[in-house]
Amino acid sequence: MTIGEVMALLSPDYPDVTISKIRFLEEQGLVEPRRTAAGYRKFSSSDVDRLRYVLSAQRDHYLPLRVIRENLQAIDRGLEPPEHTGTAPRAPEAVTGAAPAVERFDGRAARLRLTRSELLRESGVEAELLDALEGFGVLAPAPGGPWYDGEALEVLRAAATLAAHGIEARHLRVFRTAADREVALAEQVAAPLQRQRSADSAARAEQVAREIASACLRLHTALVAGALGRVTG
Repeated sequence: MTIGEVMALLSPDYPDVTISKIRFLEEQGLVEPRRTAAGYRKFSSSDVDRLRYVLSAQRDHYLPLRVIRENLQAIDRGLEPPEHTGTAPRAPEAVTGAAPAVERFDGRAARLRLTRSELLRESGVEAELLDALEGFGVLAPAPGGPWYDGEALEVLRAAATLAAHGIEARHLRVFRTAADREVALAEQVAAPLQRQRSADSAARAEQVAREIASACLRLHTALVAGALGRVTG
């Protein structure tokens, strides 16, 4: 969209918005439309959503640009911005269930980026447990940066529950090994699809990998539930 088209979309809800205001927000780094070879701005739908957030935060909550910029940075990392000034952004509730469905593997949690201090705060766990899990290879920072994803948060929360019952980090290495083997199964089946040249082969490979992962966890859940039922009578 051109800047004029963006104006037409925003004006009904934000009558005071102007082209100069949009340019100012761009100068402040709050929105970054791409540029054509001739230098014209081209806005995407996500750029418009970003502008809506900025304008609403200014009009409805009187937030200064500094706070809005921090909130946008939190959103970019997959966090939920704070509802009140002075509070920290929070991690969204993970998609979980008794028997995870295919949608559980949509990658949303993996796109979350948490610093070490945010990970510890969100989990309510002491740093010693995180150090132990990393030492035994159960948990690690996300590839490409010194941050952790939403799956690491779930691992840490689960490990904390187990630790409360005397199950130590060293006992959890078996879960890491099992997970790696299940992923290898999914990769083995999806690999031939990924090598195909058809337009939908990549999407099909991803869907197959998700279905296998979901089936593996349903199998694991059923086996554990069945065994536990026999133990408890």
